[in-house]
Amino acid sequence: MSEPFQPLTESTLELEDWQQLIPGLKAGFTTRNSGLSAPPFDTLNLGLHVPDHSADVVANRRKLADIVQFPLGSWVSGEQTHETNVHLTAESDRGKGSTTYDTSLKQTDGLVTNQKGILCTAFFADCVPIFFLDQSTGYIGIAHAGWKGTVSHIGQRMVETMQKAGADPVDIRVTIGPSISHDVYEVDERVVSHIPQAFFEKTVTAQENNRFLLDLKQLNAEILLQQGILRHNIDITNYCTFRDDHLFFSHRRDQGETGRMLGYIGYEK
Repeated sequence: MSEPFQPLTESTLELEDWQQLIPGLKAGFTTRNSGLSAPPFDTLNLGLHVPDHSADVVANRRKLADIVQFPLGSWVSGEQTHETNVHLTAESDRGKGSTTYDTSLKQTDGLVTNQKGILCTAFFADCVPIFFLDQSTGYIGIAHAGWKGTVSHIGQRMVETMQKAGADPVDIRVTIGPSISHDVYEVDERVVSHIPQAFFEKTVTAQENNRFLLDLKQLNAEILLQQGILRHNIDITNYCTFRDDHLFFSHRRDQGETGRMLGYIGYEK
């Protein structure tokens, strides 16, 4: 499978195929590079919910806004509480969470829209970014899926939200973005006990001392397949936030003291 994310600048990777398919679509994922933040958030930290200087984070966001050519006042983000709430994003949401964390959409980890001039954004440092595109209805979206959101089926909630808006799952395209990979994501029995048996063999590898390696990317793919997404419509990145330390922040690798990358998707006006 070819890599869906291609470098745009030192700071950004883009979903090149999707953007070529639909003129005006902006979709991609940031790196940790070419920003203003000081260690341990060096340098392109885009998360306002970590203890970085907020002025530096907003300046980093403005830099990204210039690169993507999407004004910061049109960004929307959720609070990201590792739940499965999905928000159908509208014009009235523009700017929520864009320059202050406390204006983010409360208890929201998934955003869906079909309106122009709105950039749906989410923040990551090992959790799985899931991008959605339905060309027939124009609905697009992004979900933040840590292990809690994954086993609670946030991917399913995203598909259901798009279905209610008129999308057919067989038409929905999905890209699973940079996140921690199976070979370095060790978890305990408490975590894997939440994984349905139907997915266990394809996503979990037993280690010694009741430890396990968990493939969060594949687990999300399996959940989406069960919701009617076609296998050939799911792309999975080769990038690993833990392993590719020159490109990405990693909560696990950096022991919690680190910045956040940003995933984005939206139609320019």
